[in-house]
Order: sequence, then structure tokens, then C-alpha cells
Amino acid sequence: MREDLTFEITRAYDLLPHVVGASWASVWFRMNRIHRPTKEQFREKVAEYFKMLEPITNAFPANENFTEMTAYIKDKHADEIRRILTGNNSEIEKRYKRYVDYG
Repeated sequence: MREDLTFEITRAYDLLPHVVGASWASVWFRMNRIHRPTKEQFREKVAEYFKMLEPITNAFPANENFTEMTAYIKDKHADEIRRILTGNNSEIEKRYKRYVDYG
């Protein structure tokens, strides 16, 4: 797809993993008094909360005008989960470090 069509979705997925996933995960660890989760534990919890956003991948109408965009969004969502779990989302890694350093 052309960048001008995907720009807003791409920007949303730049923010959603850490704004929703990492924020909710940090609160979960804090409330459970887990001050030093492993990176893997933190990533798993971020992914768990981020996966809860999956219904937004079906936000557009199921018609031919949105078929390509919906496929792009679903791929982007799955890719972000993969990036979180493999440590390839730098914002999640920063949030992990911040949580461990400052709780």
C-alpha cells in the first residue's frame, strides 16, 4: 500500500505498544509487587495487553474499499506482537529499563 494511505495506521502502531501494552504491564507488575521481572516476563505481559487491542484490526467495514487496509492493519498488529516478544521494539525495551530502574 502507498505510504499516504498507511501513514496514520503506522503512526498509531508506533504508539500503541508502549502507550497501552507497556503502561498496563507496568501497572500489573507494580500492583503485584514484582519489582524486577525478566525482560521476557515484561515482554510477554506487554504482548498480552497489546493483544487485547486486536478488535481494532476489524474496525473498518468489511467491504472491498477496506480489504487492503484491513489486511495491512492485521499484518501490522501481528508484526508488532512479534517485535515486542523478540525485543525489537525499542520503546518497549526503554519502558522495561525504566520500570526496573524506577519501579
